[in-house]
Amino acid sequence: MKEIFLDTNVVLDYLTKREPFAKPALALFSLAESNHFKINISAISHTTIYYILRKVNSHQEIIENLTVLSDLCCVLPVDKMVLDQAMRSGFMDFEDAVQYYSALQNPICDVVITRNVKDFRSAKIAVMTPDEFLKVKNNYIANK
Repeated sequence: MKEIFLDTNVVLDYLTKREPFAKPALALFSLAESNHFKINISAISHTTIYYILRKVNSHQEIIENLTVLSDLCCVLPVDKMVLDQAMRSGFMDFEDAVQYYSALQNPICDVVITRNVKDFRSAKIAVMTPDEFLKVKNNYIANK
């Protein structure tokens, strides 16, 4: 099965129904639920999501959302090697660097989907916005 990596901002768009970004995020998760591809996220996404959602949701609601998320996605580890690579990477956004090097741990995953494409300029795999990916998804799925 084909695999993609979602930046935390796209996952938050999906969970919070954040407009105008919710529709493409929902489409990505719907395609994954229909077995078109598998979604990967970094383990750090859970902590970031919890931190952001705790301002408007109860602990229990957030844990329920994170549980659903863990069922929908493959959670990629963040270990010392990932952190070392991120620190040496030259990425201006450390969180994005950690997510990127977490994505690289899964050799099947060859596209990062984010709303912050500019933060991944030095990436050695494809980086697209959700809208860009949705426009080419059929080619991506067919050619893998």
